[in-house]
Amino acid sequence: MGGAAWQEARERLGVLVGEWVVEADFADPDRADPDGPTARSTFAWDLDGRFLVQRTRIPVAGAPDSMAVIAVDPESGAYTYHYFDSRGVVRTYAMTFDGEEWTLLRETADFSPLPFRQRFVGRVGDGVVQGVWERAKDASAPWERDFGLVYRRGAR
Repeated sequence: MGGAAWQEARERLGVLVGEWVVEADFADPDRADPDGPTARSTFAWDLDGRFLVQRTRIPVAGAPDSMAVIAVDPESGAYTYHYFDSRGVVRTYAMTFDGEEWTLLRETADFSPLPFRQRFVGRVGDGVVQGVWERAKDASAPWERDFGLVYRRGAR
């Protein structure tokens, strides 16, 4: 199946498995709706535990539902995050995860154009993932906050 690096990388992902309530924190008050419907995200193993699949449902008009498949390289233990959403967007992110910090990085065009770079950085701990999505116009531009995300384990 995979070597020691694959097994260790796969085991670290176990902290994500389960159901999460997701709250977005937008800097733009016109995008925020604190009383709006609750988004949910689940992480579950698939294909005999080879891939971790994330499914996110957002009951807000215009917000895309999504699915991501997290793959672990069998030799190095490196992660790749394959993203798909209901708009037809397909993206691939380089991912790192040490059990406490989760990062996603997209700096090159792949299945869809790259009008901007994207980065997610999240801290995992005590049933919560606190993170922020950032974007940059190009390789020389500084990162700018797009929106925050908080995952809370379990249902609300």
